[in-house]
Amino acid sequence: MTTITTTTDRAALLHLLAWLSPAFPTGGFAYSHGLEWAVEAGDIRDGDTLLAWLSDVLAHGSGRSDAILLRHAHRSVDDTEVLAAIAELALASTPSRERRDEALNQGRAFVLAVQPWLGPSLPEDLPYAVAVGAAAGRYGIAEDATAACYLQAFAANLISAAVRAVPLGQTAGLRVLAALEPAIMTTADATRDAALDDIGGCAFRSDLAAMRHETQYTRLFRS
Repeated sequence: MTTITTTTDRAALLHLLAWLSPAFPTGGFAYSHGLEWAVEAGDIRDGDTLLAWLSDVLAHGSGRSDAILLRHAHRSVDDTEVLAAIAELALASTPSRERRDEALNQGRAFVLAVQPWLGPSLPEDLPYAVAVGAAAGRYGIAEDATAACYLQAFAANLISAAVRAVPLGQTAGLRVLAALEPAIMTTADATRDAALDDIGGCAFRSDLAAMRHETQYTRLFRS
């Protein structure tokens, strides 16, 4: 009889659960990533259209680019020059001012909030995906787990925004989150060997939504 031993780093799991929890004060609840405009425009009307929108953002938009940035930040946390270059690239690749502010403000909030675990060991002005990757790398948390959990938290934040903006019932939102798991894992796996030169996307409607959001007459979210 074969005995199978499974080893789980419970401390790393607890760190990721805390850092990517909706309760962690990164400000994710204040941003919709342009989704609020997509609701107003009628692109997102229900669970099915939300699922299609988020699937594209994960596979072809900022979800994919963020995962690449996170992975390279994870590997480069001890090289301040490389980490600074990754952060600069992350900000340069944002398609709009609101997206840039979203990435930078969430990153700053994350770096401040993670200090009980790491102390003041990370630069202050890191975009969110870069900050999460650097923190996980500094703490020795597995890169693959960090990438997958980041994408899941990213999707969950946008579903939370849709629950309020569509409006969408909580049960419908959870169905969307469950249905997104294959897309989350596929994007996480597909970015494992990606270079920084592979950053880019074709989720044009999402990028346009981010640009048009700032001129909406009534807004619940900052982006």
